[in-house]
Amino acid sequence: MIKLLSKIVADKIAAGEVVDRPLSIVKELVENSIDAGASHLTVEIKNGGKSYIRVTDNGCGIDKNEVTLAFMRHATSKISEAEDLGHIMTLGFRGEALASISAVSRVELITKKREEKTGSRLVISGGEVEENVPVGCPDGTTLVVSDLFYNTPARLKFMKSDSTESTLIIDFISKMALAYPEIIIRLISNGTNLFTTSGKGDRFNTVLTVYSRDTGEGLIPVFVESESIRMEGFVSKPSCSKTNRKHQIFFVNGRVISSKVIEAGLEEAYFDKMFNGRFPIAFLFIWVDPSKVDANIHPNKKEVRFDDDRLIREFISKEIRAVLNTKKSIPEIKVKKPEIIKKSGGDEQVNIKQLLSTLREKEDFPSYIEQYSSEEISDEHSDELKTEGKKHQPFSMKELDLLGIIFGTYLVATLENIFYMIDQHAAHERIFYENLMKQYKNNDKAVQKLLIPFMINVSHTVRESSYDWLDLLVDAGFDIEEFGPKSYKISGVPTFMTIQEAQDFITYFVENISEDIDLSNEKIIDKIISKSCKSAIKAGDIITMEEATALISDLSACENPYSCPHGRPTFIKLSKYEIERMFKRV
Repeated sequence: MIKLLSKIVADKIAAGEVVDRPLSIVKELVENSIDAGASHLTVEIKNGGKSYIRVTDNGCGIDKNEVTLAFMRHATSKISEAEDLGHIMTLGFRGEALASISAVSRVELITKKREEKTGSRLVISGGEVEENVPVGCPDGTTLVVSDLFYNTPARLKFMKSDSTESTLIIDFISKMALAYPEIIIRLISNGTNLFTTSGKGDRFNTVLTVYSRDTGEGLIPVFVESESIRMEGFVSKPSCSKTNRKHQIFFVNGRVISSKVIEAGLEEAYFDKMFNGRFPIAFLFIWVDPSKVDANIHPNKKEVRFDDDRLIREFISKEIRAVLNTKKSIPEIKVKKPEIIKKSGGDEQVNIKQLLSTLREKEDFPSYIEQYSSEEISDEHSDELKTEGKKHQPFSMKELDLLGIIFGTYLVATLENIFYMIDQHAAHERIFYENLMKQYKNNDKAVQKLLIPFMINVSHTVRESSYDWLDLLVDAGFDIEEFGPKSYKISGVPTFMTIQEAQDFITYFVENISEDIDLSNEKIIDKIISKSCKSAIKAGDIITMEEATALISDLSACENPYSCPHGRPTFIKLSKYEIERMFKRV
């Protein structure tokens, strides 16, 4: 028999789509506070939000005649017609949040509009109004949610531990603090103040407050816009990476989201700039025409759909790659201030153990990080955003003053007040790789004929798959043909290679080619060529100053001169200021 469900049952079912854990409640309430124009916002939780959630703001408040209406399903002040869904600029718009929250918890609302003399206090439990009385209170709104899922025990047993639920909420509030640096946001957990942002609009300072100083040190500012897209925020230098994507945080029109499209654009931007299995840090804020993005595709508004995924992906990839192709992305050596130990007699001495620890090699490259104050770092990056954020000036390596070569490996040079070291092997790998890729993509192949061809022998497995890889080598500029059951004759090589380089390259190539690799995919070919660039100048190979000068010139002509094809840096730098600090001159 078909029957109409009661309002209580229907509300509980609907609440399950919107409220699945404490984070869902915090998210909805914080978004409402921001939509209400709040400039101060406090979030307090206890036991991961399971027993207590309080969100207080100084926003516009709710009219005393509308406080009960606000808790009715599909009651909203943010849209009125179906057409409004195509122009959503608020974070909330469905009118389901308060109704869903009150259906599965106990809720206390205290609110007052600025023009009203008194506010209102409304108490609702399980969707039923228990109290609605006038009350004296500040302007704005406070919502207290307690005993989540007290009337739906089946949902309650699926809750995670207090620490897990707390972590999710802290992560979300941290992201919202980045998205709205002009709002003072305070987060309290179990009576402890975790952080309070300044509300001064300084996004970078918020990164330092919410995350860490070390994270901030490795960031490069981004600020670009086209006719239809604007993007700002920060991305990390290729040398500052993580083992997962947890530090990749994306916002679209002020809403924190997950996006495979943005992830793909970011990945393309860093292609060949860092090691496999490493991921850049990114805090990206993107604005697009609301009519070109659908914010209504996910029950919790965690995802959006773009009208043109390719446009977004290519914009992100191109613009971030431009930022990374500047001298800001060159790893920089900085010296930590050694810890000072006070002796009983009042004398001070340097903690040698701590000093030595700062000189240990880091994970990907030697980086000795200076412990600046938040204000110093913030000012530096804010100035960059204002003066250089819109223009990404490529680094002109041709202006370097080459001084010499040390350890048979590193070219040393200066420019203005910066001292540079260039890894000759990483630099030549980059040149070698880009020349090969250009050769592969060009119709006209620059091939030098050999007076005496050389031979290579391959396994039966490689021989059987030759119809795939043989064409690839021909496209790369090799004149190669069969010369026996398992042998091939090479009569010509790319013009930029020596015979030894060509032999090393082909040998490595055929020994590492896999029969199950899809050679119709250009990205796969790109990776194969990248891994095959083992014939470059090695560390310890002796080269002349003329060859070193030519190496820098060739490197400067590369599309990405800052890292080898495998992601290692080609450059590191040390400022005159840091050198003077080492000698105690400053």
